[in-house]
Amino acid sequence: MPDVDDVQDGKDYHIGVPMPSNAFFLKGSNSLDWGMKNRLARIFNPATGKTVMLAVDHGYFQGPTTGLERIDIAIVPLVPYADALMITRGALRTSIPAEMSKPVVLRSSGGQSILKELSNELVAVDVDDAVRLNASAMAVQVYVGGVHEHQSIGNLVKVVDAGTRNGIPTLAVTGVGKELARDAKYLGLATRICAEMGAHVVKTYYCEKGFARVAAACPVPLVIAGGKKLPELDALKMAYEAIDQGAAGVDMGRNIFQCDAPIAMIQAVRAVVHDQEKPDKAYELYQSLKRDAHAVPDRS
Repeated sequence: MPDVDDVQDGKDYHIGVPMPSNAFFLKGSNSLDWGMKNRLARIFNPATGKTVMLAVDHGYFQGPTTGLERIDIAIVPLVPYADALMITRGALRTSIPAEMSKPVVLRSSGGQSILKELSNELVAVDVDDAVRLNASAMAVQVYVGGVHEHQSIGNLVKVVDAGTRNGIPTLAVTGVGKELARDAKYLGLATRICAEMGAHVVKTYYCEKGFARVAAACPVPLVIAGGKKLPELDALKMAYEAIDQGAAGVDMGRNIFQCDAPIAMIQAVRAVVHDQEKPDKAYELYQSLKRDAHAVPDRS
């Protein structure tokens, strides 16, 4: 035990210097507990308030989609360039080294496949397992307007409640069926419902008309999905426009790991998100890094 024989009175009380009471850097998060804020500060860069999440959870309903056939080979080299990794627990345990220090956004809903109705999901991860995996957030799909809308919102509520008891934030992912338009009216409805149900971050799609209104009306940070594979310049333009109109980051998958030069692409996306680089300049960076990666060393 500490020695109590030589206890001295403290003297550095800094009387007259008020204790700082700083607002947390993410919108809608100031009243959260310390653990919640700390986990969110791992996902979002406190210096920029933004994040580049790498989404590799597609296999939970798509199986071994292009680019994710071998996560241990294709994805592990990308992890150092991401701010966070969105992944299933099975892929995390089998394919990602435990030495990885990046925060994990754990896919926590599932139960369907591309062969069936996509909105028919359940809570697929117990919060105790999320704690064991040191998850920084739990991700749940929400299908507003889908066949199983009520069930998916119920899944979100269950994960929010379980996460809150354990200090783990919840990321709600707005799933849009083929029959629904990805316009500002729908995205505004879906993202606001997710936030009102308690989600701490919402992932949604970018829309060219009215996205600024969608972002403004959502009281928690929005990150945009990359969606289907686009030409690299188009993907960078989408990321730039979304950030410019209020998004707090991107959660890209196919537009990174399906590129010819994924490491170059994720660095270009980072330049847009964190450095406010214009799309044309970021594309030049992508091309330069791609050339360097493909250069054949002179062995003469």
